[in-house]
Amino acid sequence: MNNETLEKLFAGKMTIIYKYLIKMGCHHADAEDIVQDTLLKAVIHLEAIDLEKISAWLFTVALNQYYDLCRKRKRFPPASLELGENIPAVDYLPEKYVLDNEKHQQVTRVLSSLNPIYKNLLILKYIIGLSYREIAEIIDIKEQTLKTYLYRARQKFRDV
Repeated sequence: MNNETLEKLFAGKMTIIYKYLIKMGCHHADAEDIVQDTLLKAVIHLEAIDLEKISAWLFTVALNQYYDLCRKRKRFPPASLELGENIPAVDYLPEKYVLDNEKHQQVTRVLSSLNPIYKNLLILKYIIGLSYREIAEIIDIKEQTLKTYLYRARQKFRDV
């Protein structure tokens, strides 16, 4: 397989995985290492991977590496949901800043209390901004099943 084919195969997928790891609470340097290790494993095992399910394979390998890293450190770091910059703009009113900060804390608290599956789906959809098709491809389920899970996750989020 030539370099152009490999680049096309992995284009964008590693960026999505990196962003997801950051949203899960992984430090930037650790996320970069995990993405690099995942890409290396993919290149090494490329012949054994089903190319139709490459996204799910990459995502699974990266998450497993993150969980292994957390186990090594004997703790799971709290999720840091970076919804925006912490430095307000010049025309940004103090009241709005305080309200946005409170809203951010409330969203983070509610997400942390949800089932990890629901939390992950909501992060992929609404914070990272992936489409239904992309998320279904990453977690290797049917798009209709994903929509059902996301509906349940939104309902649970509203209830909490």
